[in-house]
Amino acid sequence: MTSLRLLPLLHSLLILQVHLSNQLEDNKIPPSLCTGHPGTPGSPGVHGSPGQPGRDGRDGRDAAPGEKGEKGDRGDHGETGVRGLTGDKGDSGEKGERGQPGECAVAPKSAFSAKLSEGRALPLTVGDAVRFDKILLNEQGDYNTETGRFTCRVPGVYYFVVHSTVYRSSLQFDLMKNGHTVASYFQFHGNWPKPASLSGGSLLHLIPGDQVWVQMALSEYNGFYSSTKTDSTFTGFLVYSDWKNSAVFA
Repeated sequence: MTSLRLLPLLHSLLILQVHLSNQLEDNKIPPSLCTGHPGTPGSPGVHGSPGQPGRDGRDGRDAAPGEKGEKGDRGDHGETGVRGLTGDKGDSGEKGERGQPGECAVAPKSAFSAKLSEGRALPLTVGDAVRFDKILLNEQGDYNTETGRFTCRVPGVYYFVVHSTVYRSSLQFDLMKNGHTVASYFQFHGNWPKPASLSGGSLLHLIPGDQVWVQMALSEYNGFYSSTKTDSTFTGFLVYSDWKNSAVFA
């Protein structure tokens, strides 16, 4: 009676054994059936090969500015660079203030003009100077009415001219320099009842002390004339000076 009751139990155990034998194939024991003690730790394994580079991480947040560092030593002078191109012309500057007045340079001067007085008796002797005795201009005093001669004080080039009224007689006179004739002039009067005129002039280079005057050439040709209506004049003036030390030439 008892044997019959155990049959189902034995059948179940047989099925369980078959099932467990399939799981234990190839000496593989399920962990659930391992109830032994942990084994001895194995030896360290061989180092593996380097892994692939990882991805770039995200940028970190900006940090607060650091404190200013100390000033470094001055560096050595560098080599001179290549000269640059010429720049554009700059704007004109402002006009400066007016300067103080300077000293005025005075040019040397010499000039005169004189005429015959009305009804003056003229010398008749050849070689005498005609004395134009009435001064029109003689600021420097270079002309002498007593001698009728101009005396050079400023070296340079002068111009002399004689304007004469011819009446009652023909006229011939010479322009003299230091006793030498530099120019001669003649006017024939004839029987002409009215006054005529005779003029002549010349440029002369003079040095201090030179003298210039008008001189009668022929005693019979002395027709210089002067009246309230007409005059005879002798004029001379400096054209330019040879004074290199004059302020005007400095």
